[in-house]
Amino acid sequence: MDRRQIVSILDVDSELGEAMEPKSRALAQRHALARLERLDRGRWRADDAVGRHGLGLLVVDGLLLREVSLAGRHTAELLGPGDLFRPSDEDAELDAVPVRTGWLVCEPARVAILDQRFTAIVGRWPELVDALFTRAARRSRRLGVQLAITRVTRVDERLLIVLWHLAERWGRVRADGVHLPLSVTHDTLARLVGARRPSVTTGLGRLARLGMVERVRGGWVLHGDPQDHLARMEAERGPDADEEDDHPSDAGDAAARATRPTRRSSAARTAHARASAA
Repeated sequence: MDRRQIVSILDVDSELGEAMEPKSRALAQRHALARLERLDRGRWRADDAVGRHGLGLLVVDGLLLREVSLAGRHTAELLGPGDLFRPSDEDAELDAVPVRTGWLVCEPARVAILDQRFTAIVGRWPELVDALFTRAARRSRRLGVQLAITRVTRVDERLLIVLWHLAERWGRVRADGVHLPLSVTHDTLARLVGARRPSVTTGLGRLARLGMVERVRGGWVLHGDPQDHLARMEAERGPDADEEDDHPSDAGDAAARATRPTRRSSAARTAHARASAA
């Protein structure tokens, strides 16, 4: 069976055309076409999907995991609907460093291949080009936040922050909390937060005992408000408590303060409002 088809980029991702005038949008909908490739669960060779001269790949649906290994250490990034990336540039400037990049399809996915032909055509609509580059910039900002999360001192706090960070994108607010339908393993979470897997298992156990996080079939349920939880955990720990982190440092404490939100996240605000109304 042919796993590729031709689609209008605005049909599979209508948000990209929100800033366009109706006439321009209608024209782009007919001509801004891309190949759509379906991906099954398992390992995936992303660099074979698009040449070096296209915009890259746009995730339409599903969930991908990008793994990076350096000097025996591993980190990871989750990509989902709306993310734009170009795998051909992954290690273009790292020839002197032993860096390895791999891809795993966590949930069956579809990606639109924005190749050189698509790039030439889409240049007719600056609003659409701007929307695509905004997607790439968003990914860069999220990676910056993830880097800051890895510098938070305590592993349990890192886990709480990263789960709410993921919930901002993929969480669903319900009466009992924010449901995060991601079946990520402890090993994957360890890579996301920059910790060892046993430390992650211990940290998740503590969050569960405190009623902040609940593991359910197919994902997680996040309870309460993350800002309140972090304040509670810090108060219980006390200023002179010993740290149990994989990489304690003064910089980690500063990053922890910088990473904690100054206001409730949108998912937390919605959950809090529902709980108050109940």
